[in-house]
Amino acid sequence: MNTDDYAPYASLPEMLFHRVRATPGSRAFAVPTPDDTGLIWLTWAQTGERATRIAAGLRGLGVTTGDRVALLSSTRLEWVLADLGVNCAGAATTTVYPTTAPDDAAYIVTDSGSKIFIAENASHAAKISGAQTSVTHVVLIDGPADPAARPPQLTLADLEDRGAAALAAEPGLITDIVATIGPDDLASLIYTSGTTGRARGVELTHGGWVWQAVAQDGVGVFDPAGLQYLWLPLSHSFGKSLLSGVIHVGVPTYVDGRVDKLVDMLAVVRPTLMCAAPRIFEKVYNRAVTTAIAGGGLKAKIFHWAVATGKRKVAAQQAGKPVGALLRARYAVAEKLVFSKLQNRLGGKGIVLVSGSAPLGRDIAEFFAAAGLPVLEGYGLTESSAVSFVNRPGAFRIGTVGQPLGNLEVKTDTDGEILLRGRSIMRAYHHLPEATRDTLTDDGFLRTGDIGHVDADGYLTITDRKKDLVKTSGGKYIAPSAIENQFKAVCPYASQVLVIGQSRNFVTMLVTLDEESIVAWAGGKPYAEVVAAAETEKLIAGYVEQLNAKLNRWETVKKFAILPRDLTIDDDEITPSMKVKRKVVETNFASQIEHMYAGSVAQL
Repeated sequence: MNTDDYAPYASLPEMLFHRVRATPGSRAFAVPTPDDTGLIWLTWAQTGERATRIAAGLRGLGVTTGDRVALLSSTRLEWVLADLGVNCAGAATTTVYPTTAPDDAAYIVTDSGSKIFIAENASHAAKISGAQTSVTHVVLIDGPADPAARPPQLTLADLEDRGAAALAAEPGLITDIVATIGPDDLASLIYTSGTTGRARGVELTHGGWVWQAVAQDGVGVFDPAGLQYLWLPLSHSFGKSLLSGVIHVGVPTYVDGRVDKLVDMLAVVRPTLMCAAPRIFEKVYNRAVTTAIAGGGLKAKIFHWAVATGKRKVAAQQAGKPVGALLRARYAVAEKLVFSKLQNRLGGKGIVLVSGSAPLGRDIAEFFAAAGLPVLEGYGLTESSAVSFVNRPGAFRIGTVGQPLGNLEVKTDTDGEILLRGRSIMRAYHHLPEATRDTLTDDGFLRTGDIGHVDADGYLTITDRKKDLVKTSGGKYIAPSAIENQFKAVCPYASQVLVIGQSRNFVTMLVTLDEESIVAWAGGKPYAEVVAAAETEKLIAGYVEQLNAKLNRWETVKKFAILPRDLTIDDDEITPSMKVKRKVVETNFASQIEHMYAGSVAQL
């Protein structure tokens, strides 16, 4: 495909209006009915109208081309409309997670120079209260505006009404602005939550998002006749990249960020596509395994037999070998007795599942493939507009993150670091020229910080984060994430796992337990009591033994500590995209770590 084939539009708004003209009456975005029993749809024409009114309203508030507008909200339809409106006004969206602490939210809004702050509600708006920002107006999605607030407030409905009045007086206001937006213009400023240090603003362009949209179309997961369930944080690049593909292809999309309603709404929505972080798949896996274990007896035996049968079938398929008649017959029984229940819980056998934002454990991937629900793992960074690699339906390879999208250039450095170059790569880190020079090579390649290798067919295998490789005091290198993912697959009660070993003379591990699963195992006893019990430590010790049987001698976990609580975003221990902040966790639980190494030699 010619390079120009990936740039059929100059900008996201041009792509949006092309979609509106092509399929004005088709379903675009849906929200749940008030009782969660059905869906309420917006057509593409209605989507375009509302985005245009928001854009005109923003221009009326003084937003000009190149300005930034901060958007802090959970995943919901109004986030989509506001983001489209910002871009249609010629401005760039500064995304802020709703869970971001006030100090960090104020920093992002201030550092970005955002002129308008769109907040989900008054409590979110208060996160920048007292900060010295460039904000001239605050727009509230929910709740009434406070007439005494400073900066002045108005509601999103008010903003749309103002925009409608402006368009009545000047119908071509927004279309004229859209015509001036080019592929190199800033579309999004996304601050990477990162696992260390202050967040960096990543400058992503219209051309990069357009490239994403067209390249994703070639993967084979987007279907105009299908239905996507979009719950991912739209403040994250993964969610934003999916929106780009949705607009280009015209995929009907249900938007609902209520994670606690995810399982229930899957049965209502019955999507054909859902993308998620690995933690969602881990929780589904944990639920399936612990339910089987709790059933005991014949039920547990049938479950384990079904999984083993499914894995034999998957192993043959992955090796390119035919699945024999006997195995096919056995698998049909396994699917009927066990896997069909899981398939129905996730919306149906035909659903396409995609995993991104963090590594998916191989054993977890094998389980879902065995259940007839293969998870297509992908890979990318905020700095590369999210998706750079992904497995394709019918051609996925477990343990890899698939093949590159579109015409993305890929090479490995001498130390195995993956380097990427293409239209989707960031313009720069906002106000950070030195960090930009450290991350982008002189010839335009992005240093991903990930170690891996690409096989002869273009499939990428990531072995670890370059900065996360641990060297023990004995001089041995270990890859913590690989060990952590193996333990999550072995232990169905694990929530988060952190391997410790840098400059230590043996490897240890911090473990948090999934509250629902471990409390059920303990017969309903309080969580705090269960995690501190000797019986629980014995249970987890058994799983650590199973893990160690899979590891090299120098990788084996000699001691572990069960933490009294799970890691949280509020304690700054995990990012909103569910990545563990290793240094923060090691600091917060330093006493538990030192207790495990008491009496040992810390380093040579």
